[in-house]
Amino acid sequence: MDVFEKDRFFMKEALEEAKKARDLGEVPIGAVLVYEDEIIARAHNLRETTQNAVTHAELMAIQQACEKIGSWRLEKTTLYVTLEPCPMCAGAILQSRVPRVVYGARDIKAGCVDSLYRLLNDARFNHECDVVEGILADECGNILTDFFRSLRERKKAEKKARQQALLLEEE
Repeated sequence: MDVFEKDRFFMKEALEEAKKARDLGEVPIGAVLVYEDEIIARAHNLRETTQNAVTHAELMAIQQACEKIGSWRLEKTTLYVTLEPCPMCAGAILQSRVPRVVYGARDIKAGCVDSLYRLLNDARFNHECDVVEGILADECGNILTDFFRSLRERKKAEKKARQQALLLEEE
């Protein structure tokens, strides 16, 4: 299997994690960390479930991987994540020495790999990452778009139901 095929394979695994997040009502972002062609950690967003701002998929995958290998240095690994990492996650990627990051969709509002900043390739840091963008970008973007569309529709329906209930009370 060539590198492109491996990247697609592991991104599909990250997408499976994103689906788990979606099914919990979480923003559907998933991540897997791979070492020597084996997934050593997998995670999905759990911010709403845990009410904890740092339970992003990337951070939880990094934490699991560190526990599994017994080191904070995740050298010789690749992180696959469905959405471009935010500043917090990009910082954790740098601090844990992940050498390669593959992501699906860009995050134009908070992405700090390519969109807003290029933290993973800033030579002022003591570590830089090889970055591959756009693997299964459509699938990774669509799961997010569908999730937020559904969320907006649900909120709109709830608002309408509240308004109708108020009208009934007034009668």
